[in-house]
Amino acid sequence: MSHIVILDTPLTGLKIIRRTTLADSRGFLSRLFCMEALAPAGWVKPIVQINHTCTRHAGTVRGMHYQEGAHAEMKLVSCLAGAVWDVAVDLRHGSPTFLRWHGVELSPDNDCALLIPEGFAHGFQALTGDVSLHYCHSATYAPAAERGLHPQDGRLAIRWPLSVAGLSVRDAGQPSIDAHFKGVYL
Repeated sequence: MSHIVILDTPLTGLKIIRRTTLADSRGFLSRLFCMEALAPAGWVKPIVQINHTCTRHAGTVRGMHYQEGAHAEMKLVSCLAGAVWDVAVDLRHGSPTFLRWHGVELSPDNDCALLIPEGFAHGFQALTGDVSLHYCHSATYAPAAERGLHPQDGRLAIRWPLSVAGLSVRDAGQPSIDAHFKGVYL
């Protein structure tokens, strides 16, 4: 039977989800989501939106995105093709790991996903071409609640494995953190 293992990261609430697959000569089965299995990791809300993205070129960075207030969301990010360096930044006001980031490689080969709690910014860098990501969200996308941080913010100092390329106009225009940034209140 397909099941998951929940692994802690240095950031409280941020979890790596390692899947175990059931395979035979025909192929495999991997459970992408199971609310009961993910409840110990903090996922207790229903999935209200599922997104699928494709990123064509290695080096491309997307992020760092989050939603505020009542629209704060948990995300479960899985890589279905290619490989990414997936990054989450703790933006929770008062958190002992405030403004710290953690990155992990996601690919079909390692059968891992990243479970990102509310109050974190999220982004990734494509390590290969033609990356396909699958996102489960606990909140509906709300444009008025959308926020972002510049992925090359010196204060965050995210170590991207490849040279940063392919930033969208929106992501390149995201602000850097200043002394007035107090974080996200949940």
